[in-house]
Amino acid sequence: MERIITRPLAGPQPAEHWRELRLLLRLWRQRSRTRRQLAALDEHLLADAGISSSERIEELNKPFWR
Repeated sequence: MERIITRPLAGPQPAEHWRELRLLLRLWRQRSRTRRQLAALDEHLLADAGISSSERIEELNKPFWR
C-alpha cells in the first residue's frame, strides 16, 4: 500500500524562492556588466591586470549564467 503524505514537505518557502531568484538575476547582471567592461579594456590595461588576450576571449565567450 502506498503511503500518502498529508502535510507539506519541509523546504524553502515561496518568499525564499523569490529571494534566490533575485540573487541569481543580480549575479547574472553583474557578470554581464563586468564582461562588457573587460571587452572594453585595451591591451595595455589587460597586461597591467595580468590578463592575456586568450584569457579575455575565453571569459567573453562564456554565457552569462556561467
